Amino acid sequence: MSEATNEVLLELRDIKKWFPVQQGLLGQLLGRDQKHVRAVDGVSFAIRRGEVFGLAGESGSGKTTTGRVALGLERPTAGQVIYDGTDLASLSSEELRRLRRRMQVIFQDPMASLNPRMSLGRSIGYGLEIHAPEMDADARRDAVTAMLERVGLAPANFFYNKFPHQMSGGQRQRAVIARALVTEPDLVLADEPIAMADVSVRALLLDLMNELKREMNLTYLFITHDLATAKYICDRVGIMYLGMMAEVAELRELYTYPLHPYSQALLAAVPVPNPHERRTEAMPEGEIPNPINPPSGCRFHPRCPMAQARCAEEVPVMRELRPEHQVACHFAESNLP
Repeated sequence: MSEATNEVLLELRDIKKWFPVQQGLLGQLLGRDQKHVRAVDGVSFAIRRGEVFGLAGESGSGKTTTGRVALGLERPTAGQVIYDGTDLASLSSEELRRLRRRMQVIFQDPMASLNPRMSLGRSIGYGLEIHAPEMDADARRDAVTAMLERVGLAPANFFYNKFPHQMSGGQRQRAVIARALVTEPDLVLADEPIAMADVSVRALLLDLMNELKREMNLTYLFITHDLATAKYICDRVGIMYLGMMAEVAELRELYTYPLHPYSQALLAAVPVPNPHERRTEAMPEGEIPNPINPPSGCRFHPRCPMAQARCAEEVPVMRELRPEHQVACHFAESNLP
């Protein structure tokens, strides 16, 4: 576990991010109402300085969009993002650019995020060119070399002039981590950071991220669809479904007492290393609904085995049903022991 403090570093307050759906010419001529993809639709949570906060859910639940809004890479349609006491919406473009040094991203696909025509040393040092213009070329090279060593790409001089296609997948992911951390940020958005890595090196990459977090006093917003991965690295976990938060709790609490049926389903899908043990929990049927026309009431109710009549009519609100354990579920409220 991390040595997290009670100081809030990042807070999202009722964040919404809707993307307009492009209409055809006929729709424009007929004056049809503009439709939106409700990627994020009222998300609130806080991340404490020094912790790893996991954001988990199926593909299409809005995790990545929430992360991009949290770092100011997307402007929210509504709501506030408060970073270290500052509302990002109050900052000018130049002020936000200067703040970028403290907020960095580890992307999922290193081949897509690394410039294939740029050497590793130049790619990692590019952030310093932008955010630390006071550094001369020698100082930048020293910083990049030191970071290469820290992420396990040694000897650094061997990797400095390598290109992405000349390295393995695990080495490329280490390079992406180095590029994110070379500016010495406070907050790091790790968006499925090991999803593209070989299974054999995933635990090594998570260990590396944990080690660097302790050494550099980092705070992670860790996005994943895999609760087994979240269990390995996260301190607290927020479960998202179709643009909304379903449950937020400390890791051990969530795994021991999952209150939302969706959280229970996600945990039931985690493989158990025992060939003789079979799952008996009911899994939700169907696929995640269309975010353009989300279901009324609780968005999970069409797939929920515990759905009641109330669930189709009334949107549940996040409530603390156990100490520091919040859930948005009518069934959990009425069935808590």
